[in-house]
Amino acid sequence: MAETRIERDFLGEKAVPANAYWGVHTARAIENFPISRQQIGSYPDFIRALAWVKKAAARANAACGALDARLAEAIEQACDDIIAGQLHDQFVVDVIQGGAGTSTNMNANEVIANRALEHLGESRGQYGVLHPNDHVNASQSTNDVYPTALHMAAWMGAGRVIEAVAALRGAIEAKAAEFHAVVKIGRTQLQDAVPMTLGQEFQAFASMLAAEEARLQESRELMLEINLGATAIGTSINAPQAYVDRVAPELAAVSGVPVRAAGNLIAATQDTGAFVQMSGVLKQIACKLSKISNDLRLLSSGPQTGIGDILLPARQAGSSIMPGKVNPVIPEVVNQVAFEVIGNDVTIAMASEAGQLQLNAFEPVMGWALFRSLEHLAAACSTLQVNCIEGIAINEEALARRVSESVTLATALNPVIGYEKAAQIVKLALREKISVGAAAEQLGVMSQGELSRLVSAQLLANA
Repeated sequence: MAETRIERDFLGEKAVPANAYWGVHTARAIENFPISRQQIGSYPDFIRALAWVKKAAARANAACGALDARLAEAIEQACDDIIAGQLHDQFVVDVIQGGAGTSTNMNANEVIANRALEHLGESRGQYGVLHPNDHVNASQSTNDVYPTALHMAAWMGAGRVIEAVAALRGAIEAKAAEFHAVVKIGRTQLQDAVPMTLGQEFQAFASMLAAEEARLQESRELMLEINLGATAIGTSINAPQAYVDRVAPELAAVSGVPVRAAGNLIAATQDTGAFVQMSGVLKQIACKLSKISNDLRLLSSGPQTGIGDILLPARQAGSSIMPGKVNPVIPEVVNQVAFEVIGNDVTIAMASEAGQLQLNAFEPVMGWALFRSLEHLAAACSTLQVNCIEGIAINEEALARRVSESVTLATALNPVIGYEKAAQIVKLALREKISVGAAAEQLGVMSQGELSRLVSAQLLANA
């Protein structure tokens, strides 16, 4: 049987593994919340943010005399270990938990306390020397530690999404330049419309994404406003005023993240609007990525009986039964990420709405949903860029044939002969399977030579 040590809380005694850095509060949370089976330690940004918060709090407490300098130094050393990537496997509580994040905060307090005890030359569990609550959590509450760490982790995750969207946009813009002179037929409601260039089509994709980059940057800035120093409900109970004034600047200094204290800590403690705002922007990005992916699947459909304007890179065998079949697997996976992000947005909206009075107890599920959206969107953008966009080629023969045979060129005749006569030309051309010029000549509207001087697919595409 594995060795254990006995720890105590006001509920009683509990055995925890002797080699664990976590303690009794974490042990109870492991039993209480076997929900997602995903531990908070699987989100390194969040764990680093928790360590930054605890380090800043230790510094601010020491500076105002609320914490012995020797203990503060040991806590800082423990936090530095975690920031460097150590002990993340000790953050073991489920990402979805009751208690508004208390289990996460206590997991952090216990791990930091036990690591700090080792730096002091003491054994784990010797809380008479350095205590998880009295020292690591001094001048703090879960209600300001947890949301502050969520904000910081979301800020970092959003930065990676912005980078991934920008890289994807750049790849699409490169294709737009490559295809700038390739004429094709544009489509509305899946029916032939008017000529355009493939470059124009791809540049539109890039412009759609550029708009969302700006919106995500705006929502990212909202995450920099934090409520650290608010303690339980925003009144800063149990925290010296000198600590409250100092802790946010300390956090910015130790983390390099330009956080700032909210103007009203009571409002900031209960308001989860920043999560709703960012999630809404992520949903917009997801919708646009899904639309682009839908278009890529349609434009590459075939290869013999579909639209087939473009050729996507073959990434893997598409069927276990149909030899040689290749499917648009990269756009398909991006579609699925988009569906997930849209669902996560619903979760975040409902959890935010369900807050009551001075605290929202549902930030754990908001954080979990937001982190998944950020992580998966960044990955989806990267795979769409590298494994799809960069390898797209054109179906040159099919495009040229369709443009030469298309009746959509008749649209350019509207200002010259009117809509009704142009419609008669189109109807005849389709019925007799002849060109627009031949149909115009047969109807006595104009000669093929006259029409060719008026109508040019290249000219129309750049009109």
